[in-house]
Amino acid sequence: MKAYIYDIEYFVPVNKFSNEDLLKINPDWDIDRIYEKTGISNRYIASEDQTATDLAVEAGKILLDKHPKLKNEIDYVILCTQSSDYYLPSSACLVQERLGLRQAIGAIDVNQGCSGFVYSLGLAKGLVETNQAKSILILTADTYSKYINDKDKSVKTLFGDAAACTLVARKENCEEELISVPVYGTNGKGAHNLMVPDGGARNPISDNSYTEEKDQSNNIRSRTNLFMNGKEIFTFTLATIPSVFNKVLSKENITLEDIDIVIFHQANKFMLDSLQKKLKIPEKKMHRSYEKYGNTVSSTIPIGLRIEMTKKNTNNNSNVALILGFGVGLSWAGTVVKY
Repeated sequence: MKAYIYDIEYFVPVNKFSNEDLLKINPDWDIDRIYEKTGISNRYIASEDQTATDLAVEAGKILLDKHPKLKNEIDYVILCTQSSDYYLPSSACLVQERLGLRQAIGAIDVNQGCSGFVYSLGLAKGLVETNQAKSILILTADTYSKYINDKDKSVKTLFGDAAACTLVARKENCEEELISVPVYGTNGKGAHNLMVPDGGARNPISDNSYTEEKDQSNNIRSRTNLFMNGKEIFTFTLATIPSVFNKVLSKENITLEDIDIVIFHQANKFMLDSLQKKLKIPEKKMHRSYEKYGNTVSSTIPIGLRIEMTKKNTNNNSNVALILGFGVGLSWAGTVVKY
């Protein structure tokens, strides 16, 4: 008995936010330069009254409408988000009710970002292969746009909102690993390089929380807005992720030649170009979907997998993907999946 990815669907809001829209808000920004560096031309942004849970429910509906007979077989929901509706209760509990799922199921939130899909996939694999669950919905959903100041070029240009729904199920009488045990990593020492400083228990909202300040790069934000030290995140990525990539390969006793597609967290073009060059990954094996969707945090990898699934050869052979997420935490996780 092994866990495998049965299907994936995703959902983006209707509000499309292009580079031209960026220019309308900030006419002094060099849009050509932004595109050259980020590779992002469009993002989708949640409306003011639309939450990450709303996006997750829509993604879940798309998948369940495709497989209506499976709805009553779902026995666990994992919702990976850093954009919860409330401090409590768990948003996964809200999703269970809104999707009309049975009450005799488990439902948990995973507060993880860019590496969160692989973390959630590892949890789902463990639940299935220890016979705790048979069919698991992994929902990834984030609305970082709600944390971003319009005048902060360091993040406004990058992030989009989205949700994905991945159905992980058991395959009986199967000995082959279809989802490998992930390689995980954490470095909380770098947490301050990507965070929303105020609003939680450590730094509650105060009179100064909404005061906007300008940094040395002329980015404007308050302490309730998302802050990212792009230079430090890039340094962390280039110093850490190549060795993690190679560790995933060696753990499975395979090489890059055995991989059909590499799906990194879709941070931006500059980041992925640098990883590709350092790891000598052929362009044909390098997935890229950031141009259309931007950085959708926990949903970049499942969206990438869904796109690659539509390209799959019609033969009966499995395709092999190496997926690797990295970022906020700081955290990272990578594994190999067959689809």
